[in-house]
Amino acid sequence: MPAPAALAHAEDLADFVAASPSSFHAAAEVARRLTDAGFTTLREGEEWPAQPGGRFVVVRDGAVIAWIVPGSATRATAVRVFGAHSDSPGFALKPKPTTGRLGWLQAGVEVYGGPLVNSWLDRELRLAGRLVLEDGTQVLAATGPLLRLPQLAIHLDRSANDALTLDKQSHTQPVWGLGETESADLLGEIARTAGVDASRIRGYDLVTADAARGVVFGADDAFFAAGRLDDLASVHAGVVALEHASDGFDGADIAMLAVFDHEEVGSATRSGASGPFLSDVIERIHLSLDMDRDAQHRALSRSWCVSSDVGHAVHPNYPEKHDPVVQPRLGSGPILKINANQRYATDGVGAAAWHGWCAAAGIAAQEFVSNNAVPCGSTIGPLTAARLGIRTVDVGIPILSMHSARELAGVTDLHALARVAEAYFVG
Repeated sequence: MPAPAALAHAEDLADFVAASPSSFHAAAEVARRLTDAGFTTLREGEEWPAQPGGRFVVVRDGAVIAWIVPGSATRATAVRVFGAHSDSPGFALKPKPTTGRLGWLQAGVEVYGGPLVNSWLDRELRLAGRLVLEDGTQVLAATGPLLRLPQLAIHLDRSANDALTLDKQSHTQPVWGLGETESADLLGEIARTAGVDASRIRGYDLVTADAARGVVFGADDAFFAAGRLDDLASVHAGVVALEHASDGFDGADIAMLAVFDHEEVGSATRSGASGPFLSDVIERIHLSLDMDRDAQHRALSRSWCVSSDVGHAVHPNYPEKHDPVVQPRLGSGPILKINANQRYATDGVGAAAWHGWCAAAGIAAQEFVSNNAVPCGSTIGPLTAARLGIRTVDVGIPILSMHSARELAGVTDLHALARVAEAYFVG
């Protein structure tokens, strides 16, 4: 049975996921929580004061960076970045989204990232994201359960249990009502949830999200299932760690949480890990500490980035898909992600440091490496390492059903990751 603190962490994560159906909502929820914890919001277009000991939050679209400058900060102070991402695979709303036929109202959507498409069938879905009005105002919007992708009945597709094939255009347009498209307006439906006039909308970024709440279940409450655990589990762990670290913070380095958008589609955006957001923020903090270029480079040479994202737990029904020896299990601790071809940024120095932070937190750690015949994905880790030259280590938690509409994690692993992140922040 997980400790009460681990169960409380899982319940808090369920709240966090429910409040974060889109990357924009996730960034706003991080900012809200850190503001409640005493952090001060700074705007990118404003001058940033030099306040060692201060706490700052910056939001850019679906990305957010927050940090704590220690009172002992000098022109040589390094940075400890805990990086994660706010987006998840799914479906994004197309232009002219009100579609349908045969008396059904449907939503025109485009595949975002690499979702496990069949997992989105027969679930109640939300639409969430931002609306941009005619005066440039950005408004967050999120519906309740509104959409559903109904699967074709087995009687009409006798081979469905043998080889289900879904066309990403014709088979993925969810239903949301009954009637004729001429008298319906999906965007108006969303606008009403945000309390705005649909005629004022000039642009939008809206995605689908599972409407069901995250839940603890299984024998001895071992499991936690929810949508968007990739990568809100890491975002939440970083927020919790930064909240705890901010109470009487005495770390020697700047503690920083960097949450990026668009990881699932390559990160090459202004709010993605390949963009300038992190380097801009770090440079502005260094300038506020009166660092010249030489001092900045020296500080970066001593800095760290922990890139946190989910990894594959060994699957009991498909063991042949995993390495025959290195087999992460739910409930056995966070994972260190290793790849010889640098799809993950971990090296021997980073591995040693990670194991040290785990030991300091009293947390058991495990490794992840792919089966040689099953290439792995990548993360924001190599992008950050290449862009900034910061020593980077890739970590996370093991899960099953990665890129499903609803993923599966271990309750104790979720809490353990936050504890290690806090140990990392305080050094």
